[in-house]
Amino acid sequence: MKFRTAVRRSTVIVVILVAAVFIGYGYQLVGEILDRRNHPREFAGFVEKYSATYGVPEYMLYAVINTESGFQSNKVSENGRIGLFQIHPDMLDWLNGITKENLGHGLLYDPETNIRCGAYILSYLYTENGAWLPTLAAYEAGQAAVDEWEKIEALTDSVGVLQTIPDEAMASFVGQILDDAEMYRALYYTGN
Repeated sequence: MKFRTAVRRSTVIVVILVAAVFIGYGYQLVGEILDRRNHPREFAGFVEKYSATYGVPEYMLYAVINTESGFQSNKVSENGRIGLFQIHPDMLDWLNGITKENLGHGLLYDPETNIRCGAYILSYLYTENGAWLPTLAAYEAGQAAVDEWEKIEALTDSVGVLQTIPDEAMASFVGQILDDAEMYRALYYTGN
């Protein structure tokens, strides 16, 4: 009788442990599916191409697109920013001056053109700033704002690179891009 009771208890324990493993695995799988759904990789061919061309990690390009436009190539913001990277026509004019191209503002709705321009701008700003936080802050607020913030010692590290964005809304938005970049990196670029 004692042997049967011990076998039943052992069987129940084994069943509970197996169920717990399957539930844990299922929970992890559902979480990853939801994370991938919230972090898609649309326009992959263009992202791969311009990531390689301009040396900006794919996960960073996807993060900016996801945060800026949610992959809506026809999105126009209240302040006139257009497309996947939400590029302002004035920024395109600046870019045309640097690249000696003559891209019309309407081309910002074209996914390939928008991704190419966005990748170029991020590459240019990263070269200027050397780290992603000030690069993204410059992308959002302009390089002049970052230059002013970097004059405030409390906002920078020991070599003068911006570590803290004093504008709360801007800090939150840049933080969202950085969080998205980390999620993209973890989901698609670390062998998970």
